[in-house]
Parts: sequence; structure tokens; C-alpha cells
Amino acid sequence: MADTAVAPDAQAAARSPRRLARLDRETSLMLIVPPVLIALAFGGYVWWRQTADLDETELRQLRWSTVTSQIWQHTQLTLLTSVLVVLIAVPLGVLLTRGGLSRLSPLVVGIANVGQSAPSIGLLVLIWIWLNDIGFWTGFRVSVLTLTLYGLLPVLRNTIEGLRGVDPTLVEAARGVGMSQTAVLLRIELPLALPVIMAGVRTALVLVVGTATLATFINGGGLGATINSGLTLFRFPVMVAGAVLVALLALLVEWLGRVLEVLARPKGV
Repeated sequence: MADTAVAPDAQAAARSPRRLARLDRETSLMLIVPPVLIALAFGGYVWWRQTADLDETELRQLRWSTVTSQIWQHTQLTLLTSVLVVLIAVPLGVLLTRGGLSRLSPLVVGIANVGQSAPSIGLLVLIWIWLNDIGFWTGFRVSVLTLTLYGLLPVLRNTIEGLRGVDPTLVEAARGVGMSQTAVLLRIELPLALPVIMAGVRTALVLVVGTATLATFINGGGLGATINSGLTLFRFPVMVAGAVLVALLALLVEWLGRVLEVLARPKGV
């Protein structure tokens, strides 16, 4: 009887290393395969750009100096906006799970939902018109402000849900051994909620990359200029080239978000 009772546990113990190894392989593939595919796709774009039969207008719009400058502008918009989103949404999400402020979380999330559901180009132009008289608010800064408003919701919502999903018994046990509320938050709650928060960050990153194409309409820079030029000049290759570059940048940013999630995730979570 003892042997039969122990057998399932022994089998589970034997399977656990294989399960962990499989998860490690899956994580490795997730981290290795996407950048390889992105590099191959970008290589395909470079090959097309060098061999395609383009007219003078298309060549001027797809000059390497122009494209690289727009990629850098798009990257700046994305990175700066993402930093602001995290700095605002995560602390706000933490506050909305503390004490009496938790009652305000549905209201704040509802406001963020309304803000994100508004047409992005309309909100971008309205904010630019509103702040245009102030010299400090250039097209780039207005774009960052608008994109920050758009990127807040996924991170804010996931921060709240991630913290609420932490097992209350773990929090009570930590407080029972004398940990302060700040220590419990930093050492227990946030590490356990990190996977959910990072999922929101990755969603926000992709959202920001896509919406940043609209910054060109207020002189905010980015790859949207190439797409807009293709539409305006009726040059299909230019429009598709801009769209492909935006898609590749979005995939790259999403992959970087996964890398950060893996690096920041505490062991055992």
C-alpha cells in the first residue's frame, strides 16, 4: 500500500524537471525566434528597396537618410511615452488599491476607457490646437502627451488587477511577521503582480507604436510621414514600405517588452 501511495508523488517529481525544462525551452524560443524573424523581414525590405524599380518620387521618399531619421523619431516617441506611462500608471494603480482610494478605481478606469475610446487623430489635433499658442508645446511634445493618455489604460488596469489578484493570505502572513505596508508592497505584492503588469506594458507599447504614426499630422515626426506621403502622392510602394516598417518596429518593441518581463520576473513566479 505504501508503495502504491508513494508512486504518484514519485512520478510527479520525475515529471517536474521535464516540465521545467519544457518551459525553459518555450521561453528560449520566445526570446530567440521573434528577433530572428524580424531581422529576416527587415532584410527582405532592404533587398526589395535595393532591387525595386522605383521612380524618382518614390526614391526620394524612401531615401535611407529619410527612413532612418523617421525610425529614430518614431523610436523616441515610443520610448519617452512608454516611460511616462509606466511612471504615471503604476503608482496610480497602486494608490487605487490602497484603503479608501480603492473606491475610486472604477471611476478612474472608466475615465481612462473614455479617453482611449476617443478618436486618436481627433484628440491629437484638438490638444495641439489647444496648446499651439504656447511655444513650449511643439508637435513632438503634444504627440508624447497624447500618446501617454492613450497608453495609460492597459498599464493602469493591469496594475490594479494584478495587485488585487495577489493571495490575501500571503499579504497577511507578511504583515504577521512584522513587515511594513511599504515592504509588503515592494517585496510581496508588486513582484507577484509583475507578470500581469508587464502584460499591460507590452499592450501599451504596441498601442503607442501604432498610434505614433498619426504624429506626422501635427509635425511630430515618425514613420507616419512615409505612409502619409504614399497616400498623398498615390505611391503604393511608399505607403506599404512605411506600413511594413511600423509593423516591424511594433513587433520589435513587443519582443523587448517580453525580454524585460522575463528579466524582471522574480524567481519562482
